[in-house]
Amino acid sequence: MVNSKAWFVIINPTSGYGSSRKKWTGIKQLLTAYGFNFHHAFTEYHKHSVALVHQAIREGIKNFISVGGDGTLHNIVNAIMTQDVVISSEINVGIIPIGTGNDWVKTHHIPSNIEQAIQLIKNGNVAKQDIGKIEFIGQKKSAVYFNNLAGIGFDGYVVSKVHKYKHIGALAYLAGTFVGLFSFKNFHSKTIINSQVVSGKTLMVLIGLCKYSGGGMQLTKTPNPFDGLFDVSIAGNFSKFDIIKNVSKLFNGKIVDVKKVFSFKSPSIIIETHLNDEFPFIQADGELIGTGDIKVVMASKAFSFYSNNEN
Repeated sequence: MVNSKAWFVIINPTSGYGSSRKKWTGIKQLLTAYGFNFHHAFTEYHKHSVALVHQAIREGIKNFISVGGDGTLHNIVNAIMTQDVVISSEINVGIIPIGTGNDWVKTHHIPSNIEQAIQLIKNGNVAKQDIGKIEFIGQKKSAVYFNNLAGIGFDGYVVSKVHKYKHIGALAYLAGTFVGLFSFKNFHSKTIINSQVVSGKTLMVLIGLCKYSGGGMQLTKTPNPFDGLFDVSIAGNFSKFDIIKNVSKLFNGKIVDVKKVFSFKSPSIIIETHLNDEFPFIQADGELIGTGDIKVVMASKAFSFYSNNEN
């Protein structure tokens, strides 16, 4: 049995366009200096962190540190939510943010400075936030969890383009937006939320827990990762001109005030897209996860992490 006070550090060497690997020596020295008893591993393939976390939990480890970006944390969260050894909220995760967008940490004011991030973990304040669960309707496919924001439509299409521009950091999402602008076609959706049905031509549907996504964009109205409710934005039949005219509003949060955007709060949502010849992409925390009809449900206070504040 592993010492219950031991930590397992997971490093994604490709995060931040390779910054995680370059900075690991310094991070390792700081963790040692601050008295962490830890093991570590580099991820070697997509979703390797899921296998690493599952194995570590089976060996008795309940404290993890994620060294990477939003995608790295997304995979660790999915590992925690899909293991059946302990209650998910009993597993604590510290974050040393090194990635392209680093959007999730902005909501929780986790510092980008490495030593300050380590100090925050060492302080030991744990917060518990909500997690979203995406279930695929009519598909033999495992559920996917998200801790920040999920989207279907233009949002997912942009994510499919972002990997080509990750060398320019957070601006990669803006570059992906402009590239997608000229090739994305609005789709027909039927969204069922709070016993209401919203249907018609759609640019995208966004399901938010936290405030920022896509390199600092603010796409939902009043997200709160602790209130047990999703913050949902349905962007209707935007033209290309509508998108260009409102690009700045994607970043200042005013996009939710545009007439073609409808906002809701709810613990669950169903989105149907099967009336289209081609299914729009679905993304969760900036990771493409598939296509098709989905149901999204809430797992309240399911994820524990080291934070500036307790919730």
